[in-house]
Amino acid sequence: MSTNPFLLAADNSPALLPLLRENPTLASEQDSHGYSLVHAAASYNHLDLLRALIREFNVDVNLRDEDEETALFVVETVEAARLLVEELGADIAIKGSEGYTARQKIAEEGDFPEVAEYLQTKEAGSAQSLLNGNGINGDTTAVPPLPEGLNVSVGTMTPADDNDLEVDPEFRRRIEELAERDDFHAAAGQAELRQLVQDAVADQSTTDRNVRARQD
Repeated sequence: MSTNPFLLAADNSPALLPLLRENPTLASEQDSHGYSLVHAAASYNHLDLLRALIREFNVDVNLRDEDEETALFVVETVEAARLLVEELGADIAIKGSEGYTARQKIAEEGDFPEVAEYLQTKEAGSAQSLLNGNGINGDTTAVPPLPEGLNVSVGTMTPADDNDLEVDPEFRRRIEELAERDDFHAAAGQAELRQLVQDAVADQSTTDRNVRARQD
């Protein structure tokens, strides 16, 4: 039987985990092209192996190959994509050397449209979470990076503050529409996102000044 961990991972061989427990450093190894066991497990839809690599052996879920692509770029099922994103914390905003996110590359290749559709819903959810001051599922660390030069501070609010908070429906709609576009992570989409947020901040500042003027 082969002891090549990459072949064992492709076959989901029961011999692989014992081998990794004897030699834990093998879990994070990459071949000459940067291909890793995480990429293999994701590509072949070996979900239990994928969990073990990330949780038991602490392999970076965003480990990149020679094309700067993570395991999310090679998934072929929604189940594998969901496991990587929702359970193991894979970053959906990472771009490969060609400038595409995993969703954009999968959509471009057209082989697994249901995976691309799932990732698109996660991108839209990320934009919505950004509006609400939260990350994906409430995780502020999971918000995709904002355009260069744009910062958003996330603070805590008292219940009274939360009741007074209203998000402009038109601003929310425009953000959601932008997040669904294919060029959301491209330069044009990021420029439009920057402009939307800057306009919103400017509008809020004007409103605050008007309120203070009336109070004075």
